[in-house]
Amino acid sequence: MQFAYLNDVAIHYQTIGAPAGKPVIVFANALGTDFRIWRDVIVRLAGDFAIVTYDKRGHGLSDTGETPYSMDDHVSDLEALLDHLQVREAIICGLSVGGVIAQGLYARRKDLVRALILCNTAPKIGDEDGWNARIRTVTESGIAALADGILEKWFTPSFRSPENGEFAGYRNMLTRTSVEGYAGTCAALRDADYTRDAGLIGVPALCVVGDQDGSTPPEIVLAMAKAIPGANYEVISDAGHLPCVEQPETLVAVMRAFIGTL
Repeated sequence: MQFAYLNDVAIHYQTIGAPAGKPVIVFANALGTDFRIWRDVIVRLAGDFAIVTYDKRGHGLSDTGETPYSMDDHVSDLEALLDHLQVREAIICGLSVGGVIAQGLYARRKDLVRALILCNTAPKIGDEDGWNARIRTVTESGIAALADGILEKWFTPSFRSPENGEFAGYRNMLTRTSVEGYAGTCAALRDADYTRDAGLIGVPALCVVGDQDGSTPPEIVLAMAKAIPGANYEVISDAGHLPCVEQPETLVAVMRAFIGTL
């Protein structure tokens, strides 16, 4: 396991090398998950690309740190990790809040970003009342109190079969997330808004969404794609909020096609 002490928190990360000259892809995960959500994507890309993935603060094996967070905290952590690893001009692939972090990183440090792959995300996700209600519930009753509703938005009905061991595993990943880290990141999402920045993105961008995403539905991701100059837009069939879990082969094909145009 790999850890770096950055911005007063220990960040858990993983790097996978590649031959010299290969592009670097950096993966940022969703709220209530850790970097294992990318496993089935990474195994299909390893060797052709150098890989960096990490657990944002309050998730996985990374420290929780002081809460609540701002989106600047999450952006600063990724910025510091890439500086620590001496990574520049990376392809930043972020899902949900990871996609918001990716947008924030580009707004702050354009030298770190060669291209953006924005999965199931938007410049602004949700509204103040919704995030405040979620924070209250998880703080008072735990993440399990909201798990059923969250998982319905994350996964298609066929994936949510009681006999599907993977589905049980992702429920465990969600409910075992630090309550403080989860609620802290909800606060960061509540206050983050990169709507005005979308039109200023000057690197190639791919906007991807599952056709059955209940958290950031296709129309929201399409609106983001229209706001980003020259962005590509792809809908992945038979997938919810986490196409990297439900349809990794399709997602990898879409990513490879996009990266091939850079």
